[in-house]
Amino acid sequence: MTDKLIIFDTTLRDGEQSPGASMTKDEKLRIARQLERLRVDVIEAGFAASSNGDFEAVQMIANAIKDSTICSLSRANDRDIARAAEALKGAASARIHTFIATSALHMEKKLRMTPDQVFEQAKQAVRFARNLVGDIEFSPEDGYRSDVDFLCRVLEGVIAEGATTINVPDTVGYAVPELYGNFIRTLRERIPNSDKAVWSVHCHNDLGMAVANSLAGVKIGGARQIECTINGLGERAGNCSLEEVVMAVRTRRDYFGLELGIDTQHIVAASRMVSQTTGFVVQPNKAVVGANAFAHASGIHQDGVLKARDTYEIMRAEDVGWTANKIVLGKLSGRNAFKQRLQDLGAQLESEAEINTAFAKFKELADRKSEIFDEDILALVSDESVTSEKEQYGFVSLAQHSETGERPQATVVFTVDGKEVRSASEGNGPVDASLKAIESHVKSGAEMVLYSVNAISGSTESQGEVTVRLQNSGRVVNGVGADPDIIVASAKAYLSALNKLHSKADRVAAQG
Repeated sequence: MTDKLIIFDTTLRDGEQSPGASMTKDEKLRIARQLERLRVDVIEAGFAASSNGDFEAVQMIANAIKDSTICSLSRANDRDIARAAEALKGAASARIHTFIATSALHMEKKLRMTPDQVFEQAKQAVRFARNLVGDIEFSPEDGYRSDVDFLCRVLEGVIAEGATTINVPDTVGYAVPELYGNFIRTLRERIPNSDKAVWSVHCHNDLGMAVANSLAGVKIGGARQIECTINGLGERAGNCSLEEVVMAVRTRRDYFGLELGIDTQHIVAASRMVSQTTGFVVQPNKAVVGANAFAHASGIHQDGVLKARDTYEIMRAEDVGWTANKIVLGKLSGRNAFKQRLQDLGAQLESEAEINTAFAKFKELADRKSEIFDEDILALVSDESVTSEKEQYGFVSLAQHSETGERPQATVVFTVDGKEVRSASEGNGPVDASLKAIESHVKSGAEMVLYSVNAISGSTESQGEVTVRLQNSGRVVNGVGADPDIIVASAKAYLSALNKLHSKADRVAAQG
């Protein structure tokens, strides 16, 4: 007999805690729909109490997603828990995930609470949550660095209060596989009522072992839920990577003996969507979803693969969604064909107006590019001017002049609260001149901490995808822009980042 391994995706919550990776409500919903297509068991949609924006995003996702359990994080207090329950009201299947720190370091320095106070608050939080939602997950923050005796006491107490999932986080990525697996097993063996809850692992990648630690927690410790993110997105060095743990368990079913509900053919599409939405480019040699993951440069390898794929490939590229996904659409293509391709990519838009806007932009792009790829479609859909959400700044047009020996100049026309403005500037290059033109009018005072360019597909007429990361008053945001003209893409990315800076949604930091 095989067991089911529950896949808990926290891209929209823990993944969003990466500096600059914050997403709009529409972007979160689009990713949630892709996770549903992927058949993720649990989607942690956000931290409802952290801001009105996060509350609305959790609420929107809870109302829209029907085939996955929707979860909201909350601290171990009545206000957070009640807010989470309110956001989850429309969910077909809802879960509240509450947490409190249990390590001596965190209790003393951060919470300034005694162990007895933490014990009582943990129990009270689960008791309160259990009266609002039937599915309750509890996490002892910094659990791996907690005293084992105290942790056993807390976890036994919250299970008795009705916690249905116990998650043991390696919050700071300190664990190593064998020790972490044995740690989970020790807890399960020592806690009398451990069989009353599903055990879960949540590992950070600070030492590059998040996937290995998670798998050890499953194989050695007996955990049956893994918390992970698409592309390993997350604060600091990131989280356990969904695509890697899923394909490890699937490929080595002989060893793990576990069943998965994941439809792996949607993995690459999910990876692309998260990458293009956040501006966090996937490294070429990234396992499973990197551009080189199934590429063979060595002559010996190429010869072997041509004779028999399994000489060098332990999984098939098409099983995770790598296909020649070239969409043959052009100027004469119809709106219905475009709409169907959006659905195939899991990128449904919310209204007919948004579809019409995206289709118009597709037609405009088709006039400039002979081949349209899936990545081009996703870039169009992620364009802020497509969505109905009003932005303070919008791109209109750009003119620039540069030649050898002359200082480049640029004039940018953009909207501010719907009114067109024109601004010009010189710079060290056409990109620098364009961004200085925008900044000379906006006067945001933001510091640029990252500028990166990535080709969406592999030809000289490819769209360029630009990521701009700005920092101002302690806030870090990413802006992403795409266009066949890199200068235009840069201006769009800068305006996108300014829009996110302008959106002053208060956030409360959370870890788990």
